[in-house]
Amino acid sequence: MFQQVQKFYSGTIATAAKTARLTAKRLVVSVLLLCIAGPAAAQMQHRIKDIADFEGIRENMLVGYGLVVGLNGTGDDLGSAVFTRESLIGMLERLGVNARDAALDTDNVAAVMITADLPPFSRQGTRLDVTVSAIGDSESLLGGTLLVTPLLAADGEVYAVAQGAVAIAGFSAGGNAETITRGVPTVGRIANGAIIERELDFELSKLRSVKVALRNPDLTTARRIASTINTFLKAPAARSLDPATVQVAVPDSYDGDAVAMLTDIEQLRVTTDQVARVLIDERSGVIVMGENVRISTVAIAQGNLTIRVTETPQVSQPNAFANTGDTEVVDRTTIEVDEDADRRLAVLPSGISLQEMVNGLNALGVGPRDMITILQSIKAAGALQAEIEVM
Repeated sequence: MFQQVQKFYSGTIATAAKTARLTAKRLVVSVLLLCIAGPAAAQMQHRIKDIADFEGIRENMLVGYGLVVGLNGTGDDLGSAVFTRESLIGMLERLGVNARDAALDTDNVAAVMITADLPPFSRQGTRLDVTVSAIGDSESLLGGTLLVTPLLAADGEVYAVAQGAVAIAGFSAGGNAETITRGVPTVGRIANGAIIERELDFELSKLRSVKVALRNPDLTTARRIASTINTFLKAPAARSLDPATVQVAVPDSYDGDAVAMLTDIEQLRVTTDQVARVLIDERSGVIVMGENVRISTVAIAQGNLTIRVTETPQVSQPNAFANTGDTEVVDRTTIEVDEDADRRLAVLPSGISLQEMVNGLNALGVGPRDMITILQSIKAAGALQAEIEVM
């Protein structure tokens, strides 16, 4: 009986030890995988289609001028909006109606500008959305209908024609004592309100070479894109022309099918690189700094002289039922001077990271406005290793 119990416990202990060894091995493997994947994860890669645009694949802006009719008394005043009056008269004359009368007066018409984006490779007969914006003194476009309006591109040619009921998200209502306005009632939208009448002549599939335009120009990123494309195509087909352009020659394997090549190329992943830059918006006090911003050793002290003057006048008057004395106002002035004596000189060592620099400036109690001045002063001293761009 004792031997059976001893054998049972010996087997249990051996099994437990084996399980412990397997768990330890798995833990070591996991740690090694994390160490290997750590540096790779630190450098995030992006698809080429997310950081660059391809030649010929772009939108074109369209614009037009038209009239919106059917408004419920919220249109332009023909007396002050001369362009609306002349446009209305010209439209009626084209329809065979003589409207040149000094007594012409209506408040149900508004002059508007039509804007739209022509998608790339749009075909004749397809539809696109348009935006309608009042340019006169119209109060609202609610319930209005846009009349036939040609939409022109930068070359002066008509590429689409718009017409339809205008839908707006805002409204305006009021009376003699109060007015309520929600949203912007003078801007509306017509879903599928334009029909494309002209196509852009561009054959992407027949290109012998394609240019890739970087959205954030950078020499290193352009070179990496060219190297990644060449590795994928197994041929020296791509080369960087400048920080913003990479030219790719269509190889024989994709002869006559540039679309298939671009489809494969846009999925490739590249590690981007950017110049260390600090963006400053003086109007709103917004500061944006890239992760590569570094500073050399510099000492910073920040303080302001604040003088606060407070007036608390008091009324001095005689006692009740007194026969003598006058009531007078006595001035009481309190002056406080704050020289920020508790502020100290702080030293920021060389090569610190962005987070450490922000923590150091925050420790001085520096606000966004003062931080802008400090960053510009550090740059002037030659200690900021980054570009400063004021928006």
